[in-house]
Amino acid sequence: MAVDVSTPARPTTPPELRRPRRSGTPVWRPIRRFLGYGVLVGFALVFLYPFVLSAVTVFKTLPDIAAHPVTPWADPRYGWTLEGLRGLDRGSVQLPRWLLNSVVVTVLVVLGRLVLCALAGYALARLRFVGRTLVFGLVVSVMAVPAIVLAIPRFIVMKEMGIINTYAGLILPLMFDAFGIFLMKQFFEQLPAELEEAAAIDGASTFQTFWRVMLPVAAPGLIALTILSTQAVWNDFLHPLIAAPGNPDLRTLPVGLALLRGAFGEANPWNTILAGALITTLPMAIIFFTFQRYFVQGVAASAVKE
Repeated sequence: MAVDVSTPARPTTPPELRRPRRSGTPVWRPIRRFLGYGVLVGFALVFLYPFVLSAVTVFKTLPDIAAHPVTPWADPRYGWTLEGLRGLDRGSVQLPRWLLNSVVVTVLVVLGRLVLCALAGYALARLRFVGRTLVFGLVVSVMAVPAIVLAIPRFIVMKEMGIINTYAGLILPLMFDAFGIFLMKQFFEQLPAELEEAAAIDGASTFQTFWRVMLPVAAPGLIALTILSTQAVWNDFLHPLIAAPGNPDLRTLPVGLALLRGAFGEANPWNTILAGALITTLPMAIIFFTFQRYFVQGVAASAVKE
């Protein structure tokens, strides 16, 4: 007797319950996409316009700036000029010296933070010792104190150490950063313990495990710390102001630009001031857009705790 092994028929939906098939792309979909991109472009222009205006104002004359302060082009009656850039090399303005000081201080402080914050963060995240919770609580409490509150105690300590008006006073106090320690601790806690166990089986010491195994894996966190520290130190105004109050040769870019108006008497050289501000902003913009992907990954990874 033959057995019917044919595929059973699929249940069919009554014609009156079937949905009509839509042919082609709905009309509203491209319209919604166009409106969405239009809103994003509008917000982007709002945020970019001040930077464009600053860059254009550098090459405008002072009368043109006074007559048309928010126009992103030069009036044909006044034309374009390089007076703003020439003003950076006039009188007591020492832009090359300020730029050199900012680069030296930023590089040395960031390198110091990478070493010290990575060591402290690894110790708080991985090592078990008496008082570890208390130490971490003190680090978090320091983050809650405004920087202006610590300005006078920091100045007194630097004065007692004899490092006022020196490069040591500009660099050493900034190498110890509570947020950097917190960031690296949170990142090291996300790394699997199997890495340390494998290193211990191979006979590696604690420092060898940290230096050769854990630190290379923590590269995204280190990159995030580098970007945040570079931005903070490069734009810092308060600490260089109190660390080198009596030595003009130790001024950094933010302090020098803040005192720039005094070099021109009663005049307000807005094109020169904006030229200095543009030179200060460009390095940070280049660094951020170059390492933006690593920055987002590092912050996201270090902010999540299992």
